[in-house]
Amino acid sequence: VWMGVHRDPANLVKTIKKLRRKDDISPEVSVVRDIRERELRLYTDAGRVCRPLFIVENQQLALQKKHIKWLNQGYRDEDGEEFKWEQLVKTGIIELLDAEEEETVMISMTPEDLENSRLQSAGINPHENDGDFDPAARLKAGINAHTWTHCEIHPSMILGVCASIIPFPDHNQSPRNTYQ
Repeated sequence: VWMGVHRDPANLVKTIKKLRRKDDISPEVSVVRDIRERELRLYTDAGRVCRPLFIVENQQLALQKKHIKWLNQGYRDEDGEEFKWEQLVKTGIIELLDAEEEETVMISMTPEDLENSRLQSAGINPHENDGDFDPAARLKAGINAHTWTHCEIHPSMILGVCASIIPFPDHNQSPRNTYQ
């Protein structure tokens, strides 16, 4: 449904996302700004598959050690609610993104990639002292500096929900794992 016109769509998107991260708007609302079509789309329909991602602000994870400690110790906030998954979403540490909104963000696979980007932007080559070639090591990210907006909770979460129930996924062709 077409709603109207706005003079500053970039600021509107930023404001809506800020409100969503403060739990003033439901975390399931998806905000997509399509610059080419000159549209701002809000998806509020039920049944959309959303996946959790850590929020990255200024190339730093919003998740801190204190949040992990609070989860482990059963910390209670001023309202007496125990700090759990819901509080991570409500306080803007984890964000739920659907497929439409995922296309508009930059997702880092690991916190190490965030650290490498920070080093690269400071003019330091993070792969300078890697030493000998290790064929079993994970491939390093390229030397391009990125502006990350989110980070995977775990690299395996890029696969679908059903991929975790495939027996011996390392013995399958990779497309079978990714299409599950």
